Amino acid sequence: MEMKIFMRFPGNCPKAFTLSYDDGVEQDLRFIEICNKYGLKCTFNLNAGLYAPEGTVYPEGRVHRRMTRSQCIEAYKGHEVATHGYTHPWPAQLSTANVCYEIVKDRETLENDFGYIVNGHAYPYGNYNDAVVECLRDCGIVYARTTKPTERFDIPTDWLRLHPTCHHNHHRVFELCDKFVDMKNEQPQLFYLWGHTYEFEGDNNWERFIEIAEKISGKEDTWYATNIEIYNYVEAYRALVFSSDMKKIYNPTALTVYFTVNGKPMSIAPGQNVNL
Repeated sequence: MEMKIFMRFPGNCPKAFTLSYDDGVEQDLRFIEICNKYGLKCTFNLNAGLYAPEGTVYPEGRVHRRMTRSQCIEAYKGHEVATHGYTHPWPAQLSTANVCYEIVKDRETLENDFGYIVNGHAYPYGNYNDAVVECLRDCGIVYARTTKPTERFDIPTDWLRLHPTCHHNHHRVFELCDKFVDMKNEQPQLFYLWGHTYEFEGDNNWERFIEIAEKISGKEDTWYATNIEIYNYVEAYRALVFSSDMKKIYNPTALTVYFTVNGKPMSIAPGQNVNL
């Protein structure tokens, strides 16, 4: 009999939704309130070398307002922080040594500030090349987001060239939201949205994100997760070990993994062997 096996996200969800927002700015506070209200999870990509000095007060009309270290530490609880270059450089313009410094220094500072391993990244300006990718790999980064929209919901295969579905200002974003919500597919689907929260203030369109949140949130078939949660889960699924006849499966990871076999929902706990 033909064996059809498809990954499912936690809770046997066929879909996942994640957010990625850059620079650690004051508008993140309002954004987080909206995310928390609608049950969304976001990864915030920070430049630890560019924290604003404690007590900074910005002049009226300034839109790009970086937060202080203490503000950031308090703000991002329940979400993920990732690297964005220690000083937000153009990576492809730097030497290998300088790229490594920018990543390792950002990782080290963020890990000390937030108390957990930080191994995700978003390319500043979406700028990278093959040499930069290899630097990230050598520095322990496991995924890195670009700015190239796919307008698709495919599960990533090249995590260090992680292309998002689209930016929140993309001309098809609402169409893509509706398509994602309505989609019924055996294949797992991921909607990856990115941007900068200061853009909502600068463009005077906070209602745009609220409409996105209202369209996407609260769906029983969707897992709402941070970037690193998506990465860890997908890699756990890919680490499953199947017998040669595809009748037995072993989970060597620390995560419970969900999947379907010929349409039947199943799961396998860490260290468990299951007969299919």
